[in-house]
Amino acid sequence: MRRRELAGALVLLLAAGGCSVAQRANGTAPNPLPPSVIVPTAIAPQQAEGLDGTAGAPGPQVCTAITRTLTAHFRSPITARPKTWNDGGLPAMDLCTLLLGDLPVTIGVSALPIQRDTLDRLVENPGAVEPLPELGPEATISESRIVFRVGDRAVRITPAGGIDRDPADGIERARAIAIALAAQDAVPRSLRPARQSDETCQLATSAAERFIRLQVQLRRGYRVKGALTCIWGTYDATVSIVEAFDQPTIPEAQRVPPPRFAPIGQPGYYLPEEGELVFRQGRRVVRVTALTNPPRAVTLATLTDLVDPMLPLFLR
Repeated sequence: MRRRELAGALVLLLAAGGCSVAQRANGTAPNPLPPSVIVPTAIAPQQAEGLDGTAGAPGPQVCTAITRTLTAHFRSPITARPKTWNDGGLPAMDLCTLLLGDLPVTIGVSALPIQRDTLDRLVENPGAVEPLPELGPEATISESRIVFRVGDRAVRITPAGGIDRDPADGIERARAIAIALAAQDAVPRSLRPARQSDETCQLATSAAERFIRLQVQLRRGYRVKGALTCIWGTYDATVSIVEAFDQPTIPEAQRVPPPRFAPIGQPGYYLPEEGELVFRQGRRVVRVTALTNPPRAVTLATLTDLVDPMLPLFLR
C-alpha cells in the first residue's frame, strides 16, 4: 500500500513539473511567436510630385522623338514634355511624357537590358490582358497599359485614364497602338547610357552597394528643380533616394490603416510592404526605397542606413 501511495505522489509531481515547462520561472507565459517577416510587394516606389517630365534629366528620350510622326498620323498637334525622370523600380525605367492635347501618356523604357521576367513584372495589372501581335510575340495590352519588347529593352505605354475608355478620360485602343508602334521605332535611337550620376549621390553609393550586394550597374543622379534624385541598381535590386521641395502632403500618411511612424523627420513613416521610408524635414519630403527580385525583407534600419550619409544635406 505504501508503494502505491509513493507511485501516485510521483505521478502527481511529474504532472506538475510537465505544466511548469509551458511557463517561465516567474509563472508568466512565454512570448508569442513573432509575426512573419514582411517583404515588399511594390515594383516601383511612390513618385514624388513634379516627376512628370516638366523638369528632370536632360538627354535623349522617346517622347520628343515621336511627336512629329504622331502629329502627322493623328492630324492634330502632339507634344512632349522636355525632360525625363526615373521610377527606381524593378525594372528601373527611364520615363517621359507625351501629350495628346491635355492628356498625358507616359512611356517607360527599361534602363537596363531585359531579363527573363521583366515583361511579366511590367504587365502586373488586375484587368484582362490580351496578346498584341502587332508589336511582337511577347506584347500585351490591357485596359491600363501596353507592354512589349524592343531589342533588349522592355517598353511600357500607360495613358492617363486608360485604354478603350471614353476619350474624355483615356484613349482609344487604335491610338494607343499607334503610339506604341511609333515608340517601337524610336527606342533604339533614344537609349540612354547606364550611368548618369550627380556627385552628391556619391555620398550614399557604398551604403547602396552593401544593400545590393554587388557593384551597381545602373546610376541615375540628377536634380528636379533643385531637388535631388539618386538611383542605384542592378537587374535584381534598386535603391532610390528622392527629394521633393514644397510637397504639401505625404500621400502615404493618408492610408488606412495608417503607416508606422519612423524616428526620423517631422513626421516620418516606414512602409515595410513597399520597402519605403518617407519623411518630411522643413520644405523637403524625402523618400528612400529598396527593392529586390526575388523580394527580401527591408528593415527600417536598412533604409535609415541608406539615407544616413545624406542626412546632413536633407536636415540643414
